[in-house]
Amino acid sequence: MLNNLPTARTAIVTGAASARGIGRSVAERLAEDGWSIGIIDLDASASAEAASELAERFDVLAAGWGADISDPHAVSRALDEAEASLPPLVGLANIAGISSPTPYLELTLDEWRRQMDVNLTGVHIVTQRAARSMVRHGIGRIVSISSISAQRGGGTYSKTPYSTAKAGLIGFTRSVARELGEFGVTANTVSPGPIDTDIMGGRLTEERKQGFIDEQIVKRIGAPADVAHAVAFLMSDGAGFITGQNVNVNGGQYMS
Repeated sequence: MLNNLPTARTAIVTGAASARGIGRSVAERLAEDGWSIGIIDLDASASAEAASELAERFDVLAAGWGADISDPHAVSRALDEAEASLPPLVGLANIAGISSPTPYLELTLDEWRRQMDVNLTGVHIVTQRAARSMVRHGIGRIVSISSISAQRGGGTYSKTPYSTAKAGLIGFTRSVARELGEFGVTANTVSPGPIDTDIMGGRLTEERKQGFIDEQIVKRIGAPADVAHAVAFLMSDGAGFITGQNVNVNGGQYMS
């Protein structure tokens, strides 16, 4: 028997304050599908402003909070406030992350820990808090952003600690999927390749873009909307029988 998502439902989207980032594109796509949106990002005012724009543009409920996802107390406060002001929390898109271009032989332990704190531990902190609510509701969708770097050992912009954290995220998500499946909660990852965002803008020179395109089967650079469509599908009613999966959204670059 299908267990459909409630009509009034909220998705938390982390890292959605940047206007041209993957997180914002995901939040917009989910709002278009009728989700109420809770944005969590480091900048409280930017999060609130992004939420206000979503509410006006898509006629949904939306609110934003400032929180470091590696801080469990800040995350708990934000999600407590989200649940007090928005419909039931049954969706989570873990988009927030940081990159690391430092070569391995120059890598400090502090930088290693910084990458793990945000890209892996932070995802765990938000996921565990959100999953407790999903289990109470008897349904939930968790989608987290991994990376092609997890499968190829880097080779894009970020190097060892980033690739390690993103690979760990796939294993983490499959474990969460196994443990929470009996409660109606699915968990999946999406692995983008190079995506043309503000963060990547200064690094994606025309020469660099062409190098990525040459490695791909689909001959173009990815857009935030490419990732957002995949996330939205995995958070839809139609994906209720899909869990523990990693969806590559990288133009086939993972096969090169």
